[in-house]
Amino acid sequence: MTTLADVSDMLKDVRHETALSQGELARRAGVARTTVARMETLARGDMSVSVLVRLLEAAGYDLKVVAHGHGRTLEDILAEQRASNGPAQ
Repeated sequence: MTTLADVSDMLKDVRHETALSQGELARRAGVARTTVARMETLARGDMSVSVLVRLLEAAGYDLKVVAHGHGRTLEDILAEQRASNGPAQ
């Protein structure tokens, strides 16, 4: 099970992978820098899903839900199938 702490860590990892400061990510998402800091540390013990989605989008990521035990999304599987079939004729 993914906990809020796991999501908080994932958000921080995404920000680091994209080399964005908290301030830059906040600016791109249209939120306060303190909001980013709060969500990365769970300072208030909660997380706004709408703000999480905005922050991920601002970093160039999408939030996806996958079934337990599955690392790939439907989009991943379809893309793999298209790639293995080669160009359409």
